[in-house]
Amino acid sequence: MDFWYQRNVKASLIALLLSPFALIFWLISTLRRFSFKWGWQKSYRANVPVVIVGNLSVGGNGKTPVTLWLAEQLQQRGYKVGIISRGYGSESAFYPRLVKGQDNPVEVGDEPLLMAQRLQIPVCIGAHRQQAIGLLQKHHQIDVILSDDGLQHYALQRDMEIVVMDAKRQLGNGFLLPAGPLRETPARLKEVDLIINNGAKTPFSSVVMQLKAQYAVNLVTQEKRPLEDFAQKEVNAFAGIGNPARFFNMLEKVGIKVIEKQAFADHQKFDVASLQHFSFQCPLFMTEKDAVKCRAWAKENMWFVPVDAQIPAEQVALFFQQLEQKILAYKEQKA
Repeated sequence: MDFWYQRNVKASLIALLLSPFALIFWLISTLRRFSFKWGWQKSYRANVPVVIVGNLSVGGNGKTPVTLWLAEQLQQRGYKVGIISRGYGSESAFYPRLVKGQDNPVEVGDEPLLMAQRLQIPVCIGAHRQQAIGLLQKHHQIDVILSDDGLQHYALQRDMEIVVMDAKRQLGNGFLLPAGPLRETPARLKEVDLIINNGAKTPFSSVVMQLKAQYAVNLVTQEKRPLEDFAQKEVNAFAGIGNPARFFNMLEKVGIKVIEKQAFADHQKFDVASLQHFSFQCPLFMTEKDAVKCRAWAKENMWFVPVDAQIPAEQVALFFQQLEQKILAYKEQKA
């Protein structure tokens, strides 16, 4: 919703008109959260640490790159990592489901498939997080579980929480849904263990993540070329992510001339027909998340651009110290 991030009379009026519904949303969500906190509804605690990587607001904030970064950091420290995800948009015939690199993205979802292909670590999808964790641990030895999204899924107890925030959009107009983009009030930020800003510092945190793209990969030939090779060249581009403008801006910042661009809905399903209006005589750029949905019928002019999260080690040293202490404590309990 554009008015969530605009500062003008029209946007303010729309938010004001929707504020009664936001109040109802706040009441329901608050009661639901405290029903788990006070034991009115049952919650589940795993026998290994669970780290939530989530958002306070809806839309693309860079959550998946953070999950990938965190998994890689833990792997480098020698820990066995598993990832659970709701699998938003997936159409599997059964849940929970372990994601394999060759799975159909329609069945398992684009983000879970991306993570399974990129990291070669166990990923399990399913709305019932307890069942997903159970299936992961049935087939794999796990030291720590990362939950891709799920900050508001209070049926799952968690040991640490990370909120990812878009530094440009931040909290929008500050209203809860549907008057604004927030799922919970800004006060919730005081309770999480780490706030990672995508792009720049914010009043909420000084921890900054930069998404760095170094090369493009051809979907058919798997050729890798530095992005600089495309500088001053004309390309077309599309993106079906939460914030498509970020992808287009990234290409233009390295000097690539984006002639035609199209923003699709997040988790958009693609086929040949949905992209046929793009010229096949010109390179067609897309995100890695979109590429997993186009590989089966890709053309040789199609390229995707992987991005890696870069976060200064000193900014997250305390977080990893606390997390490793929790991992050790769980292991000692089971010994």
